[in-house]
Amino acid sequence: MAKDYCVLGIESSCDETGVALVRVTGQRPPTLLAHALYSQIEMHQAYGGVVPELASRDHIRRVLPLTREVLQVSGKTLQDVDVVAFTRGPGLGGALLVGAGVACALAASLGRPVLGVHHLEGHLLSPFLSADPPEFPFVALLVSGGHTQLMRVDGVGRYQLLGETIDDAAGEAFDKSAKLLGLGYPGGPALSKLAEFGDPAAFKLPRPLLHSGNLDFSFAGLKTAVMVQAKKLAALQGCAVAALPKAVLADLAASTQAAIVEVLVKKSLSALAATGLKRLVVAGGVGANRSLREQLNQACALRGVRVHYPELHLCTDNGAMIAMAAAMRLQSGIQRANKVYAFDVKPRWPLDDLMA
Repeated sequence: MAKDYCVLGIESSCDETGVALVRVTGQRPPTLLAHALYSQIEMHQAYGGVVPELASRDHIRRVLPLTREVLQVSGKTLQDVDVVAFTRGPGLGGALLVGAGVACALAASLGRPVLGVHHLEGHLLSPFLSADPPEFPFVALLVSGGHTQLMRVDGVGRYQLLGETIDDAAGEAFDKSAKLLGLGYPGGPALSKLAEFGDPAAFKLPRPLLHSGNLDFSFAGLKTAVMVQAKKLAALQGCAVAALPKAVLADLAASTQAAIVEVLVKKSLSALAATGLKRLVVAGGVGANRSLREQLNQACALRGVRVHYPELHLCTDNGAMIAMAAAMRLQSGIQRANKVYAFDVKPRWPLDDLMA
């Protein structure tokens, strides 16, 4: 690769279509030139969750207009794109195929190389887009809708899995608990917003695996406990769960959030203690949760640990993290883009399989 080049990134793994352009100059950190994002939340709300076929079709409609928007904002043209990167997995198979197909067709038409990117590596490296980027090595807490993992990160592609969820992820616990409370879709943000008006100590909910002696997570039991508590309250009130007084729902939401956050914070601190590292990166959609950030910041400050997050608007799935991950892999020399335009996708793709 030349010393100065631009990477176009396309993200289409689930219900957000993202496109971004980053510039790489020598060994300096890549810089974000522009990014654009379209969320399908409104479309999926009527169904209470993501409908894969609808998601795929909407990606088809959005990806090229978003690409034109990114090029216009950055002041670049397609001829300025040196590498086209796309999310190869994990994610919804049909949705991934849209981004992969568009990326490879675009690269072929330009005669440019392509690079498939791991979605979770994109999240993992997204804090490098922030005004306060981390330095290697660090412990990473990956908390998104379908993944909760603790990783030791010594460099690009140098990852060691420390612990992961054995059932529901933290994001799923938020979303499923919100659905039980009748809060609609997307559930996580709705539950967090309602929790601001409640008492986190109102209900005693379990903290699964908190004292397990390892760094694994489990949130399925918490979801069940929320369901049992909600039904008990509804029976006492003689109403449906969704019809409970707002104050009661707020207390249950706050108690649910408190349980999830306590587990995430304490497991993260245990991972830091086990590795001896003094730097923590938090990435993924749940990383935008205000209570989680406040408690992590406070706990880590007491221990002399630096905490890094992506910018709030880059916590959810986006093209910027895909372009950044591709740029950092190319920059580090651990992977090359190529002009082979046949592609596949990996709906299931463990991050620890992606080693330098």
